[in-house]
Amino acid sequence: MKKNMFPAKTPLVLLLAGLLQTSAALAQNTVNAICSTDQPWCDLAAAEFQKATGIKVMQTKKPTGEALAQLRAEASNPKTDIWWGGTGDPFLQAADLGLLEPYKPDYLNDLHQWSVRQYGISQFMVGGFYTSAIGFGMNTDLLRKKKLPEPKCWADAIKPEYKGEIEISHPASSGTAYTVLAGLVQMMGEEAAFDYMKKLHKNVSNYTRSGQAQAPNVAKGEVSVGITFMFLFEPWKLNKYPVKTIAPCEGTSYEVGGIALVKGLRNREAAKKYYDWLMSPAGQSTGATVGSLQVPANKTFKPDPRIPSMDDVRLIKYDFEKYGKAAERRRLLERWTKEVEALPR
Repeated sequence: MKKNMFPAKTPLVLLLAGLLQTSAALAQNTVNAICSTDQPWCDLAAAEFQKATGIKVMQTKKPTGEALAQLRAEASNPKTDIWWGGTGDPFLQAADLGLLEPYKPDYLNDLHQWSVRQYGISQFMVGGFYTSAIGFGMNTDLLRKKKLPEPKCWADAIKPEYKGEIEISHPASSGTAYTVLAGLVQMMGEEAAFDYMKKLHKNVSNYTRSGQAQAPNVAKGEVSVGITFMFLFEPWKLNKYPVKTIAPCEGTSYEVGGIALVKGLRNREAAKKYYDWLMSPAGQSTGATVGSLQVPANKTFKPDPRIPSMDDVRLIKYDFEKYGKAAERRRLLERWTKEVEALPR
């Protein structure tokens, strides 16, 4: 009599099979995310999405430069499913390095053209999440106390009277500062832009890790002038702090914030659901409720009236494709580190 080659499953085997099925189900009910926009928006979006879908969001907050470094470090064993918010150049650099996965949503017609353009130049690896412009934020009380005029142009910020009065973030860790650097290169030409950054360096009190530090530091009177995205100052203005914003008279760069799926993501379906929710009116509108007043990509709903208009801002023709390349970012940062950061202040 032949022995049964496939004996009945033992209770232990059945238990292990059940645990594996449960683990797989739980994995698809979880999404691992990096958020690079304002902390309150990161937190609220994760909470609201989880409430709406039951999918648990495991999310960390990192500046875009640090997020890009993490994705590069994890490339052989990705732990992140989705990255959203923050300046778009590092997202495009991640796409250039093969760290992101293409995704073509079926609601492109619901998005502004500047958002759709980001999909096109990145082969659908990066979507445009929101937009905002670089400018000066200043504490008017502090300027008055120090008898300093309000800077209105890039040329003003390098005047000797502003020595130690200006704060900006570090371009290696902050996508905001890289947007400033790349914008000046495009507006002035590279040699003139680096000459300008060397002069500005003399007036910088501190290079912060993140471009989100300038608004609170200016509002609280810790520094007179901050260079970052102007929308960041709006909540402080609305809360009656002595804060004013000005777009530089010569013109300025701007961001198209990014959103992307990570190549090799583990929780594909959950990540796509989070992505689609973030790009929907529900997700896009959460930012303004916590004071993140960028212009949203989705055009099918009425945005918060407190979002500052960019109609009067003189925007440069920013070349996202060229300055979103990893090699170009690396080259500019290496030059900035060698020629600007190394200088004494």
